[in-house]
Amino acid sequence: MKKIKIYSSLICPYCNMAKKIFQERNLTYEEILIDNNIDLREEMEKKTEGKKTVPQIFFDNDLIGGFDDLYDLVQKGLLNTKLGIDDEI
Repeated sequence: MKKIKIYSSLICPYCNMAKKIFQERNLTYEEILIDNNIDLREEMEKKTEGKKTVPQIFFDNDLIGGFDDLYDLVQKGLLNTKLGIDDEI
């Protein structure tokens, strides 16, 4: 399974919804809070080619995008495929 990384903020409802998707499926993820941390915000922007909004979600080093992109994968039944998991949870 690919490693899940999410750049997020404590005040972001879309971040919470993305994390809920992972939690409901018992998927572990690394959360990187960018609140009040310019270095982490700049790291996120560099890895996403300038995107400034959160969440920004990665599976290994592949940028999935934000909440809408994650939700689209779930709706299409492609989340596990993208994560390298055999069966849909």
